[in-house]
Amino acid sequence: MPQGKTEHSSKRGWFTRFLDSVEWLGNLLPHPVTLFAVLAFGMVLLSGLFGALGVSVQDPRPAAAEGATIEAVSLLNAEGLRLILGNLVSNFVNFAPLGVVLVAMLGVGIAEKSGLLSAMVRGIVLSAPRHVVTVAIVFAGVISNTASEMGYVVLVPLAGAIFLALGRHPLAGMAAAFAGVSGGYSANLLIGTVDPLLAGITQEAARLIDPTYEVFATANWYFMAVSTFMITAVGSLVTIYIVEPKLGDYDDSNADPSVLDGSSMEKLKPVERKGLLTAGLAAVLVLGLIAWLAVPAGAPLRDPVDGGAGPFFRSIVAFIFLFFLVTGFAYGRVTGTMRNDRDVIDAMASAVSTLGLYVVLVFFAAQFVAFFGWTNLGVITAVTGAEFLISAELTGPLVFVFFIIMCCFVNLMLGSASAQWAVTAPVFVPMLMLVGYAPELIQAAYRIGDSTTNIITPMMSYFGLILAWATRYNKNIGIGTMIATMLPFSIFFFIFWVMLFYVWVFLLGLPVGPGTATYYSVP
Repeated sequence: MPQGKTEHSSKRGWFTRFLDSVEWLGNLLPHPVTLFAVLAFGMVLLSGLFGALGVSVQDPRPAAAEGATIEAVSLLNAEGLRLILGNLVSNFVNFAPLGVVLVAMLGVGIAEKSGLLSAMVRGIVLSAPRHVVTVAIVFAGVISNTASEMGYVVLVPLAGAIFLALGRHPLAGMAAAFAGVSGGYSANLLIGTVDPLLAGITQEAARLIDPTYEVFATANWYFMAVSTFMITAVGSLVTIYIVEPKLGDYDDSNADPSVLDGSSMEKLKPVERKGLLTAGLAAVLVLGLIAWLAVPAGAPLRDPVDGGAGPFFRSIVAFIFLFFLVTGFAYGRVTGTMRNDRDVIDAMASAVSTLGLYVVLVFFAAQFVAFFGWTNLGVITAVTGAEFLISAELTGPLVFVFFIIMCCFVNLMLGSASAQWAVTAPVFVPMLMLVGYAPELIQAAYRIGDSTTNIITPMMSYFGLILAWATRYNKNIGIGTMIATMLPFSIFFFIFWVMLFYVWVFLLGLPVGPGTATYYSVP
């Protein structure tokens, strides 16, 4: 027994030293704002070099003309200067996560300032076993994907507050939530907004081989549903046994004082319980309104053409704002923390003021992402990786390991799931169909690679937001610390998700979705 214990400690020590090295190397990088500014400038220089060299790849997209190529576009010329200066503002204001975060935080700020979130946290965790809270946070993160960006905007900072209230390291709580929301991005018990989006791209790629092939939004439902429980289990274990020991005891000396207010675990007062009851009734009314607007056939938030729920999913952020506005004010009125419109306005202003660093970071990140897209370097990298796998001539099930690894790598540079799949699907779906695999299976494998590296790439749209919130608990935290904290999740998600994929598909012979096949025969 002592020998086994020593051996275990040695292994754990090696892994901890590895993470320490990652953190040290990552923290050698400059401040995230400076990093994105340097990356944007470097992208301009790199585009000039690749443009001068005439770097290009064959365009794999179905709509492309025969023989069409994708060429590196130089920004290091007069036309590039006009493009950069003329779009500096639009790049910033049109950066998708910016508006989502600002609007949602207006509502969340009311709930926070009124004391609702603090009371909810204390009410939930006072009687909850330590590890059950961790499991619940990771599971809630995975499920929150159904509601689009809600997990990033609401759950991740809330998880930090919950862990702080429990006397645990708040960054561990944020990491657990981030792992569930983003590392388990494709896993879910329900069909979300990403399912029909990816299915449409897969169908178009499949029709390069079979013009009548159809791919439905439920194509990966079975596999993604079972993946939910795997992600929850692995994410919880990594949080408890790797991330929390690595972070150690929390030192609040570098924290923003505002996040420490209300973090004590005092029992709820009678007026707070009354406020929570009132807020609960308000929540029921809001949810009832949402259901009336979205559920019945012909409801205002259903597509008037096909009856789909697209308008509802596009309204999720508005509902987040409305939900927290109504419940936060209802709680505040009962407890006396909010009395009129001025208190509500002050709460919204206070919430937005905490996002100052995020707004600055977004300005430079938006420029880098825009430059990256204009230069075509991301597309060229993706296509080059695809061609490498094709040249390896792999035809057995092992091909999916290399395919998933390539998707992980490309995801480090192309943060959008749809953008990445739009580029790679026309290459890999036809290729793997020709060697005998169904498009639905190929799509499921892609989703593993797309999800597992979301949490370690600054290119992911919400990475900057998570980092900005983390600095509220430790103003000295850097990109290296964030990546080192999330890297264990990424590693173990990859290992266990690939294992689950092979067991589910090739060992048990189960379909990845209702009515879907594993293999495909060319007509």
